[in-house]
Amino acid sequence: MVTLFASEEVTGFGWGPIAAVTEREPIRNVEAIILDEYLTHIHKGAHKVRQMICDDLRVAMHRDDPAHARKLFHTLKLFMAEHPETESFVA
Repeated sequence: MVTLFASEEVTGFGWGPIAAVTEREPIRNVEAIILDEYLTHIHKGAHKVRQMICDDLRVAMHRDDPAHARKLFHTLKLFMAEHPETESFVA
């Protein structure tokens, strides 16, 4: 059985982007890892994942959920560190 930890080691994705994907889509963690890997390798895919995280961050801020907004902001920082090509992208 593939565990989340093993999947992270194989794909190189941290938990933050995986959690961001599972927040938007009703899928299991392993499926989120696969989807995240796919999205970051298609044309402008990393930009799209960044946009999803930014959108979710805005929603958390608008519903006055600072704890969740902090988690998403941390996730965004980690994602952008892993995908520096997204820094010039305007969300």
